[in-house]
Amino acid sequence: MTHHNKQFNSFKAFYPFYLSQHQNPTCRLLHVIGSFLVILTVLLSIYLSNPWLLLLVPVIGYGFAWLGHFKYEKNRPATFSYPLYSLMGDWVMFWQIITGQLKLK
Repeated sequence: MTHHNKQFNSFKAFYPFYLSQHQNPTCRLLHVIGSFLVILTVLLSIYLSNPWLLLLVPVIGYGFAWLGHFKYEKNRPATFSYPLYSLMGDWVMFWQIITGQLKLK
């Protein structure tokens, strides 16, 4: 497992590093699935007027992502060192993949 020591002063500087930690296609796919399920869970919570469902959001989002890192990417999730930039990276990567700007590989 790799550990991260570099400091980033901006998300723009961080994002190439983030992508370098997400090169495995299965890891990327698991991130996309987790992000999609997070969106569905939030929408379901609103539709059912059940805020308790929101407790599942971090479990679903991080569960899929961390499975991808530990089992397929074989690295330490950037979330542990860069929580905010990593969360932003998850959503930018999700958007870029679903819009075809970035490939699963």
